[in-house]
Amino acid sequence: MPGPPPKRSSQRRRRNKDTVDVDVVPIAGGAVKAPAEDRGWHPIAKGWYRSLKQSGQAQFFEASDWQAARLCAHVMTEHLNASSLRAGMVQQIWAMMGDLLTTEASRRRVRVELARTTSGDPDVDATVTMMQAYRDELGG
Repeated sequence: MPGPPPKRSSQRRRRNKDTVDVDVVPIAGGAVKAPAEDRGWHPIAKGWYRSLKQSGQAQFFEASDWQAARLCAHVMTEHLNASSLRAGMVQQIWAMMGDLLTTEASRRRVRVELARTTSGDPDVDATVTMMQAYRDELGG
């Protein structure tokens, strides 16, 4: 979706539903395990890769996504170990990170919102979040 990232659903004024058709393709098997990080990576690249494993979107990653993340960490390492930073390369790395939905803006562009649960039950927490949003709208 081009342009600025859309607002979070709780901040939007529109009440009607978006009419976006999405094809869901079921796949066999559980979550894909993330490959180990490379010991030779720059500490910033290692930290970024480790943070992906803990991020909410990681549950949707396929093997190819993890390999793209490894490539991004490798490119990040090569660039950070170079003698000078180049703006074009930083932009390229940022684009690679965005393709993996590692930023809030990139997730909102594809209409994915992550919310931390407090009770451990996503259904209960989603309901509480919705009720809190209604309460906030009504001013109470």
